[in-house]
Amino acid sequence: MTDQPNHQPTGEPTDHGQDGDRQPVCRRLVGRTAVVTGAGSGIGLATARRFASEGAHVVCADIDADAGEAAARETGGLFVRTDVTDAEQVAALFETAHRTYGSIDVSFHNAGISPPDDDSILTTGIDAWERVQLTNLTSVYLCCQAVLPYMREQRRGSIINTASFVAVMGAATSQISYTASKGGVLAMSRELGVQFAREGIRVNALCPGPVNTPLLKELFAKDPERAARRLVHVPVGRFAEPEEIAGAVAFLASDDAGFVNASNFLVDGGISGAYVTPL
Repeated sequence: MTDQPNHQPTGEPTDHGQDGDRQPVCRRLVGRTAVVTGAGSGIGLATARRFASEGAHVVCADIDADAGEAAARETGGLFVRTDVTDAEQVAALFETAHRTYGSIDVSFHNAGISPPDDDSILTTGIDAWERVQLTNLTSVYLCCQAVLPYMREQRRGSIINTASFVAVMGAATSQISYTASKGGVLAMSRELGVQFAREGIRVNALCPGPVNTPLLKELFAKDPERAARRLVHVPVGRFAEPEEIAGAVAFLASDDAGFVNASNFLVDGGISGAYVTPL
């Protein structure tokens, strides 16, 4: 399912700030094409907005047609309904993006899930394990596999894969399949960044800390004690806002990050650097 782009990004470059204010931002992606999976909400939506504000043609991919279409309308881009676990749909996403705009310069693979039945290894069943692995890890494999030929042909491109700070740390409040999937994303991103570096392609793993997204809010609303137990370990004393993560993605997408490759790009409020946090 495909909608044609509504208009080209125009007007004063702006960003949606932490409290809904609109702040001027850089124009580092003018004329470039950026694909965002999971663009309908959370980090994906914030990043689609940020890419548009920096001048990119934004291709919004989401399994939720209403949310994806809304994101495309807001950013003046293109919506392609995509189940990122389906190889044919993923291939169609990138073919449509390239056919429409003539290049794929940035690809942000962000779609993922964190279901409540993914918990301790002692209680998580194989169905939950496989569902999370398919959505969080296999989908990134499929997206990288599909977009790399376009980037190799044009000999440039930036791939950003959403991993997590849990890929580099352990937690007693485990989500075992989620953690393992994000470790796989981190390792795969590093491998691809090394393999394709001399073809002008950068691949980085974005590792956010906890973010105020609908997914996290729903999870913690059901278990406030779990939220409080996690928040105490964040040195800055709060969870990230989606716009803050989007700013990091925009940096990795841009030429400002031209020497950043195969990296574990932590945006975690200091969690991974902490031993004891302030009271």
